[in-house]
Amino acid sequence: MSLMRKPFVCRSGGVVSADIAVPDHERELAFYSAVLATGHAPLWRDDLMNNLGDPVIGLGARTPDHAALPLQWMPHIQVADVALSAERAVRLGGQELMHGKAEDGQSQWAVLADPMGAAFGIIPVVHAEPGGSGRKQRAGCVAWLSLMVPDASVSCDFYGQVVGWNATPIKPEGPDGDSLGFLMMIDDDTAAAEIRQAPAEQTGVPPVWLIHLPVGDLAESLRRARAAGGEVILETGEANCAVVRDPVGAFFALQA
Repeated sequence: MSLMRKPFVCRSGGVVSADIAVPDHERELAFYSAVLATGHAPLWRDDLMNNLGDPVIGLGARTPDHAALPLQWMPHIQVADVALSAERAVRLGGQELMHGKAEDGQSQWAVLADPMGAAFGIIPVVHAEPGGSGRKQRAGCVAWLSLMVPDASVSCDFYGQVVGWNATPIKPEGPDGDSLGFLMMIDDDTAAAEIRQAPAEQTGVPPVWLIHLPVGDLAESLRRARAAGGEVILETGEANCAVVRDPVGAFFALQA
């Protein structure tokens, strides 16, 4: 079986959604609504649900309740035991930013930050495939996750212990080169994310989780992003992908 890059699955280590709480919420909503809704048959609706009506990404207004959260898109990753994963994250040098518990004290969810400051959420394993209507149309989704850090091997160990991913080196592009990163595997055949070694030269991309969102017309989405006050930080032509900073400073990736 060939390896699949498929983070959006319902099992331990799979991603179910991503969200962010932002200042200037109305402007941010207008920004993402414009940037994502490109192409002949847009993959996203104005309310940021995908074109099948499934909630995938959440853009909330920032309130005092979110004071502990960094201004980052945060993927929600499923784990077998929320409390145990949160405890491991702290023990490995990360932070617990928020922790939701039921009345009986059972952990329901948590928001964590890794030792480099990249924020992410953890939740119990869900039992229904997001968008499980059986329809096969192309739809908006979290297509991929990537993280660029000063020490990829340390980050791989952190996420291996906290969310259960296994690291597989990415094959180097040149015949004599070393691996520049790792695929983070959910199982032997399915990759959820990649963690890459930051290059020596400055790329302008901080060590935050980049959610990769597919759009129908990448060039038009980037034009709209610039026109609406965003900044295109990095374009990767061979991957047909770009990293964008939105008007309030949050980073994400767009891909064709």
